[in-house]
Amino acid sequence: MHENNLNKIIKDKATELGFNYIGFSSAQDIDDNLEKWINLKYHASMSWMNTTKDKRNNIFNYFPEVKTVISFAYNYYTNENNLNKENYKISNYAWGNDYHDILKSKLYKIVNHIKNYKDNFEYKVCVDTSPIMEKYWAQKSGIGWVGKHTNLINNEIGSWFFLGEILLDFEVIYDIPFNYDLCGTCTKCIDECPTDAIVDEYVLDSNKCISYLTIEHRNELPEEYLEKLDNWIYGCDICQQVCPWNQKFSLITNDENFTIRKKIENKEKKDWENLSVEEYKKTFKKSAVKRTKYSGLKRNILANSENI
Repeated sequence: MHENNLNKIIKDKATELGFNYIGFSSAQDIDDNLEKWINLKYHASMSWMNTTKDKRNNIFNYFPEVKTVISFAYNYYTNENNLNKENYKISNYAWGNDYHDILKSKLYKIVNHIKNYKDNFEYKVCVDTSPIMEKYWAQKSGIGWVGKHTNLINNEIGSWFFLGEILLDFEVIYDIPFNYDLCGTCTKCIDECPTDAIVDEYVLDSNKCISYLTIEHRNELPEEYLEKLDNWIYGCDICQQVCPWNQKFSLITNDENFTIRKKIENKEKKDWENLSVEEYKKTFKKSAVKRTKYSGLKRNILANSENI
């Protein structure tokens, strides 16, 4: 089968499954600032960033046979967390079901669809946890550019989307990389970050990031940030909320997997502060919020309640 036809077959199936953008890029080594970022300790306690850096910088160390990286973008945006909302806040992406499960299921369906047209190939399916530089490959495949807040931005729907990849051991027709930086002189994401976590344009210090602190950080929250949590108890959306590309182009998803759960939407501060283990399990069944565990979520709630 001609590669052009296979590209179209893959794109058509991905579109059918709800992906907003699909791009194809050739596998290669990455000339990236990951090593410098890690040396500056900006990865905080996320030790896996260091232990997997050789795979992240060289995709052949992860999948030696890889020739093609297919990048997929899937919009999850359901609504806007009000910047001045008085209630406790959870990052938009975690309002519904765990995106890892949803996206992986869809990507495996695409792999199975490819098998109808291509025999005997090796592949890997990646969603977030795999040791590859997702934003790099998405930009190389033409989906968008990395903004000053370090999120990938698409000039038609903003940055409220998940990324996923399928790695293949054969070649297809490759897309043109997105070679423009459309952030311009805007620095709203930098200016509005309560903890000054964006220490330079395109450079994030995880140690200061509310998303890192409320999700990945396992110990007590650093005292210097307790009064800057701004009611966030899981993640933080501020740098995306203030981005003009999102304010102008954000697109409401029609995927009910990511709509806000009633058990989240209906909770008031006192409900969060009295959250039991049992209620936590009911509220966050099959949710990404389980990443921080009950103890972490309670820590975040307590930190916000004591610093209002």
